[in-house]
Amino acid sequence: MNALIPDAWAQAAPGAPGGQFQFALLMAAFIALFYFMLIRPQQKRAKEHQALVSKLAAGDEVVTTGGLLGRVTEVGDTFITLEIADGVRVKVQKVQIAQLMPKGTLKSA
Repeated sequence: MNALIPDAWAQAAPGAPGGQFQFALLMAAFIALFYFMLIRPQQKRAKEHQALVSKLAAGDEVVTTGGLLGRVTEVGDTFITLEIADGVRVKVQKVQIAQLMPKGTLKSA
């Protein structure tokens, strides 16, 4: 008898009236989450690093991203000169400065 009568398939209920609004709200929440968890902290770190690099002066003790500890002897537009030992000077890009160290760190290291 099944061969003569087609199976009845359940019809999908019509979509909820606020379905697209809920989807848009969910997408906005994801975008806000990405902004506050990823983009904003990265921009803050970049701004702090730019301030650090712009205020470098001769006599500051710094650490580079490569791990060199030295004293700034000369500051240029894009490069600085670090004295990493007595009479040993190295030119380094300003953007490679990772951290400003307290005075006297070089002597204690």
